Amino acid sequence: MHFIYPVDLSDDGADGFLAVVPNVTGCATDGATEHEVLREIADALDEAIAAAIIAKEDIPLPSPAKGHPTVTLGMLMAAKAALYITMRETETNNTALAAKMGLAETEIRRMLDPRHATKIGRLEDALALLGRRISVVVEAA
Repeated sequence: MHFIYPVDLSDDGADGFLAVVPNVTGCATDGATEHEVLREIADALDEAIAAAIIAKEDIPLPSPAKGHPTVTLGMLMAAKAALYITMRETETNNTALAAKMGLAETEIRRMLDPRHATKIGRLEDALALLGRRISVVVEAA
């Protein structure tokens, strides 16, 4: 799974730009420049995915970019989203994962909490126990 979403950019009619992530309902923002609007839509995407996790809803996955600009979910949020999706796919609840990790269930809740600054290594460990791994790709912006 990856979290690189296509963005629809358009003129907002007032000397600015509108950015929409079509895969994520309500994920839209505006800005004075393309650079600004792409930075703002990245924040909006993190917030939209956080809201889906908090509401225990499905996280929409991206469609192919097909020449559109893209926005990437922040690394920590991507790791939390991957854990959330994997737990749902494997039908692993918080208590079961806590037992596998030798932790209290409250620690799993913190790991899934989009507002908690979980260490990436802890998320890697949890994903590994569920048969997944995190890989990082660095590319030109």
